Amino acid sequence: MIIFKDALTDSKDELLSDSYDLKEIDGVAYEADCAMIEIGAVSVDTGANASAEEADEGLDDGAQKVNNIIHSFRLQPTSFDKASYLSYLKSYMKKLAQHLKDKGAPAEEVADFQKKAQGFAKKIVGKFKDYEFYTGESMDVDGMVVLLNYRDDGVTPFVTVWKHGLEEMKV
Repeated sequence: MIIFKDALTDSKDELLSDSYDLKEIDGVAYEADCAMIEIGAVSVDTGANASAEEADEGLDDGAQKVNNIIHSFRLQPTSFDKASYLSYLKSYMKKLAQHLKDKGAPAEEVADFQKKAQGFAKKIVGKFKDYEFYTGESMDVDGMVVLLNYRDDGVTPFVTVWKHGLEEMKV
């Protein structure tokens, strides 16, 4: 299994893994479908037979529905208005381009990334109101912001991460 970590932060927050079905988008991002899962529910059968009146008086079992990727990678919610997100994105893309250069990527590859990333960023900004934003567990301001949206069915959540902002760790 491969764990994808945030390449630009010292904390190297874990953001995603290949155990989810990753789909490459426009050569610059990955999307992965999520699922809502129930956590915290504990079913205890003591063998006792509750009377009809007492059956409805049970305590809340504490179960809650959570997004499996958000929960598994301990992503932290954050918020942006459009202007602040654009400012963040501009800064993040500069850091990502520099990261590629530092890793020895040829100038053509960096230019190709910048062109494709700009096009994909326009798609994100065009649907800005549909997204929820998450940071890694450390909440590092230099790190990647993971995007959460829903498919056209309005039910299936998916996350989007920047492909070039990830480091692979095999486990």
